[in-house]
Amino acid sequence: MANLLSVIMLMHAIVALSSNVRGLSKNYYMKSCPTAEQIVKNSVNNALQADPTLAAGLIRMLFHDCFIEGCDASILLDSTNDNTAEKDSPGNLSLRGYEIIYDTKQEIENTCPGVVSCADILAMAARDAVFWAGGPFYQIPKGRFDGKRSKIEDTKNLLPPSFNASQLIQAFGQRGFSPKDVVALSGAHTLGVARCSSFKARLITLDSSVDSSFANTLSKTCSAGDNAEQPLDATRNDFDNAYFNALQMKSGVLFSDQALFNSPVTRNLVNGYALNQTKFFFDFQKAMRKMSKLNVKNSSQGEVRKHCRCLN
Repeated sequence: MANLLSVIMLMHAIVALSSNVRGLSKNYYMKSCPTAEQIVKNSVNNALQADPTLAAGLIRMLFHDCFIEGCDASILLDSTNDNTAEKDSPGNLSLRGYEIIYDTKQEIENTCPGVVSCADILAMAARDAVFWAGGPFYQIPKGRFDGKRSKIEDTKNLLPPSFNASQLIQAFGQRGFSPKDVVALSGAHTLGVARCSSFKARLITLDSSVDSSFANTLSKTCSAGDNAEQPLDATRNDFDNAYFNALQMKSGVLFSDQALFNSPVTRNLVNGYALNQTKFFFDFQKAMRKMSKLNVKNSSQGEVRKHCRCLN
C-alpha cells in the first residue's frame, strides 16, 4: 500500500511539473506583446556594445535565479526592511547586469503594461547575450510568472567553486540534469572572469590539477587582492570552446571547472567539446532550454511584476 501511495504521489508531481512546462509557449506574447522579444534583443545588444563583459553577467544571473527557486526572477528583487533578498547573498554580490533587465522591463511596460514577466525578460536576455557573444541562438518558450519569494537563506543551494565533478553531477541531477548537461552548461564559463577569492584556495593547497605555469599566472593575479579578476579562458568575451581547451591544458581557473577534466565520468565530454565546437553549441542550447524551464511558476504561484525589483 505504501509503495502504491508513493507511485501515486510521484505521478501527481510529474503531472504538476509537466502542466507548468506545458503552460509555456514559444509564441506566448504573439498577440499580447508582439514586440517584446525585439525590445529585449535591442536592449541587450545596445548594452553589450557598450560593455561586452555584461554578456557573462546576464548568463550567470539566469543560472543563479533558476538554481534557487526556479526561473522566477527572484534574483531581481531588492531587499526590504524585514527581508534580505537573494541578490544580497555573498554568492550574488558580484552579479552584474541588473540595470539591463530593469530598463528593458520599463521599456516593455510602456508598450505592453502588465503583460511580460521579469522572469521571461531575464531568460530572453541571457539567450540574446549568448548569441551576441558568438554562441548559438536558441528559441525558449515564454509564459513564466514572477515569484513572490526571495530570501538570502535560499542561496545556500548555490554551487561553490570548490565542488568536484561528483558533487556537481549530484546537485544538477537533483534538478533533472544529466552529466552531459553539467559539462555543456559549465561551458558558459567561456565568458567572464573569476575573482581571486573564488580560486585562491587552489594556490594555498598546491592543487596538483593546475599546470605550474598557470598556477604562477593565478598567483600573480591574486597578488592584487581578493577582488582581482582572472579571465576564465583566453577569450573572455567570445562564446567559443576555448574553455574546454583550457581544461585539457590544466588551465581551468576554478577547481569545479578543472574537476570536469579530472573526472573519468566527464573527461570524454570535455575532450569532445574541445574538439568539436558545433557539438558543444548544440548541447549547450539544449541544456539552456532545459535550465530556463526549471521550476517555473504559473499564474496561481506568481505574478507579472510592474517593476522587476519589487513585488506588486
